Amino acid sequence: MFESIRHLDYSLFHLINHHWANPVFDFVCPWLRERLFWIPLYLLLAWYFFKTYGNKAIWLMTFAVLTIVLTDQLSSTFIKPYFHRLRPCNNPALVTSVRLLLKDCGVGYSFVSSHAANHFGLAAFLSVIAPRKRISIPLLLLWATVVSFSQVYVGVHFPVDVAAGALLGICIGLPLGLAAKTRLAHKTLITPEKS
Repeated sequence: MFESIRHLDYSLFHLINHHWANPVFDFVCPWLRERLFWIPLYLLLAWYFFKTYGNKAIWLMTFAVLTIVLTDQLSSTFIKPYFHRLRPCNNPALVTSVRLLLKDCGVGYSFVSSHAANHFGLAAFLSVIAPRKRISIPLLLLWATVVSFSQVYVGVHFPVDVAAGALLGICIGLPLGLAAKTRLAHKTLITPEKS
């Protein structure tokens, strides 16, 4: 069973990293996986929640940061060192065939993807606490999926890495979103303030 999963994982990686290669993805995907690239979006989200909820948004931002800290630390500090899975671009069996679109492969391990865990964690968190009409759940999941796909496309993660990272992120983001919603419901966080 594990061998079949590994074979499928390698096949999907080759499909995404090689067969789907095109100049547009080659340019866009390295940017999509950069943390600094998304800072304007994070600032926009912070502005939106403070504008909508006033000082009540401080609790919301605290829970959001906690979501990122937990997904990042669990994936990079505990899970990756336990599994020791080499990145595709560091794997001796694949290193000569991987299309690496970054300056270097990185020294960390591959399983699970911290990028996927962080972005799916935040997407899950926002899907719970955000007003449904203002922020679409499919849009949040699409954003996290695009970031995760980029990890495979640029050659630094396998599909299983990002799938497991996504699952980890969702498992952390949803309960923290529910905790934030419960904690702040009596402060009418879920109902935006009238302007």
